Amino acid sequence: MAKSQHIKLGFLLHGVGRTWNDWRHPDRDVNASTSLARYQEHAAIAERGKFDFLFVADSLSINEKSSPHYLNRFEPITILSALAAKTSHIGLVATLTVSYSEPFNVARQFASLDHLSGGRAGWNVVTSWLGETAANFSKTEHPAHAVRYRIAAEYLDVVRGLWDSWEQDAHVGDKATGQFVDPERLHRLDHKGEFFQVRGPLNIKRTPQGQPVIFQAGASDDGRNFAARHAEVIFTHAPTQDDGRAYYADVKARARGFGRDPDQLFVLPGASAIIGDTDEHAEQLYRELASLESLDTGLGYLSRTFSDHDFRQYDLDAPFPDVAHIGLNSQQSSTLRILAEVKAEGLTLRQVVERLATPRGQFVGTAEKVADQIQAWFEGGAADGFVLFEPLPGQLALFVDRVIPLLQARGLFRTDYEGTTFREHLGLPVPENRYSAARRERTAA
Repeated sequence: MAKSQHIKLGFLLHGVGRTWNDWRHPDRDVNASTSLARYQEHAAIAERGKFDFLFVADSLSINEKSSPHYLNRFEPITILSALAAKTSHIGLVATLTVSYSEPFNVARQFASLDHLSGGRAGWNVVTSWLGETAANFSKTEHPAHAVRYRIAAEYLDVVRGLWDSWEQDAHVGDKATGQFVDPERLHRLDHKGEFFQVRGPLNIKRTPQGQPVIFQAGASDDGRNFAARHAEVIFTHAPTQDDGRAYYADVKARARGFGRDPDQLFVLPGASAIIGDTDEHAEQLYRELASLESLDTGLGYLSRTFSDHDFRQYDLDAPFPDVAHIGLNSQQSSTLRILAEVKAEGLTLRQVVERLATPRGQFVGTAEKVADQIQAWFEGGAADGFVLFEPLPGQLALFVDRVIPLLQARGLFRTDYEGTTFREHLGLPVPENRYSAARRERTAA
């Protein structure tokens, strides 16, 4: 199958903002992370723009150093269930960890969201990188990085098995005969593995999509292998087009090595677009955003990335401290990326902190310039699309009203939704039910 004919776009629902001080902008609602009205507003704008999906990030541990949005926000399944009632086409992707949840509950939650939304659910599978999360779940230690990915592989297999509990025609509902379900088409899983023992069957019938769409954000070697083997969409970090192109080629090759069609795996970097009337106006808007931040912002981000290590103890203008042994069991990919940049460029602690405090984003300029840059990434093999977040209030509407029409005119983005389900938007097939497939093979034999 050829590369997707159009760019995939998601929107990250990020309440009061992505960084530590976005909330201070005069036009930002300080209650946005727990405002149903604000989420509904963003959902309506994104759906008007024919975005593929809304995305809700999550983590299960906070402290006084956490960014404001993560300190106070909705649980993902809850807010997306509410938005399902106010939208009709856009996909709804929730982040939910495999390290601190149970497969049966998760299978049930996402199947319920898929039914509520008419087939628009997606699951961002994460393993939880914050080690202190264990303390919130009666556990003495956080699983090691490699172990978390073994857990994830088994967990996902269990959930997919539970989603297949009901064959498509298992729910009979025949009032005349009194038959509610065909017992031959309702299946127990009876899974017994390294980490989980799950009987089944799931107590909700097969969903409109067959199975929700699987997302993953693999960046480490283990993460890339997991994503290439299991995911249908990868949400990744790529600050430059060269970074994006290298990651794109790597995970597509890994997918091919696992016997998958790489064109059925979409790579979507997170991206920020600041759109101005002129390039100079866009730069002014960026400076307005950057002025809200401080070195404390960068120090806070750095601390969280390196397992809450205190970087304030070091001289800002000295070489970056030797902390290579810290953080590898938490946010491993970000830790390694920062250390690689330090080594390659000889950065001081101050230089690293300044970069983290005021991230510029990939796209800054007029609508035409932003559209040109998006097209270059897409056609240059760096991305199948993007997960956009709103760096400044009002920028999502500007993107929809100014950039989307340019992409549509170039034949790079849809003018209307392809169907009603999330899989139809993405051009992904409905997964075949494993029991129906076995039944067909027996019949053919």
